[in-house]
Amino acid sequence: MACSESAAAVLADHRAAVLSNERATDVLYVMQLQVEPSSGEQGGEGGLASSLAPGQFVHMSVPTLQSHILRRPFSVYATDPASGRIEVLYQVVGEGTAEMARWKPGQQTTMIGPIGHGWTVPEGVSRALLVGGGVGAAPLFMLCEQLVARGVHVDVVLGAATKDALVCRSRYEAACGCAPTCSTDDGTFGREGFCTPLVEEAIANSIEEGRPYDYGAVCGPEPLMRIASRAMTAAGIRCQVSMERRMACGVGACLSCVVDTVSGKRRACVDGPVFDATEVVWR
Repeated sequence: MACSESAAAVLADHRAAVLSNERATDVLYVMQLQVEPSSGEQGGEGGLASSLAPGQFVHMSVPTLQSHILRRPFSVYATDPASGRIEVLYQVVGEGTAEMARWKPGQQTTMIGPIGHGWTVPEGVSRALLVGGGVGAAPLFMLCEQLVARGVHVDVVLGAATKDALVCRSRYEAACGCAPTCSTDDGTFGREGFCTPLVEEAIANSIEEGRPYDYGAVCGPEPLMRIASRAMTAAGIRCQVSMERRMACGVGACLSCVVDTVSGKRRACVDGPVFDATEVVWR
């Protein structure tokens, strides 16, 4: 995708107001926003909430922090097109997100979006394995809903530091009709340790059952994505990963978010953030 085409698609600002900003752990928050249609949108119930595809993201300003002019990229956790609302799950990692954690209902902001290429599910998929580590569980949730709506059997593996950090667990269970398989670093819920052994077990069990996975999607820390995607690829499962990178512009101009691929350097913001796992040159 050419830079000019990408930029043209996302230049319009969407005004948004915070509806809720709920603290889940010391560093994790779920924010719900009411997004107004931009001046360039013609009708279209739901505006941005209607046009966001699973795996895409928004670039949000932090107007209450005058010293930081750059927007922050956030994957979209969930949308409600009928009301024009979106949700983001974010982690406090710096001044910008620390400032956002102080926002109250009614706080005004702006954002551009939808940005990037999301998940691409092949035709004919019958069983899928979704793997989310930490806040990486959020960009997979809309994909989960989409797959279930298509009649695909979906299994979910989630990993987090503690039980409280498994913020998305109950919503995945509601969407899939069965509980995700979970691990926590401290053993407070599910299997103690990393979730990669759970991924390998899920793949082996699906083969033993005679219903192997034919699609997989992974988002989370890079070591998790590397190990999980390699396990899926080795089992003949087509796998996609969502690559997190620091993004300054969000429209492909600054080249701050490059991902090394077998085809050369690609921009996570407009060429991704979702890539086929076999294209990524893992660190």
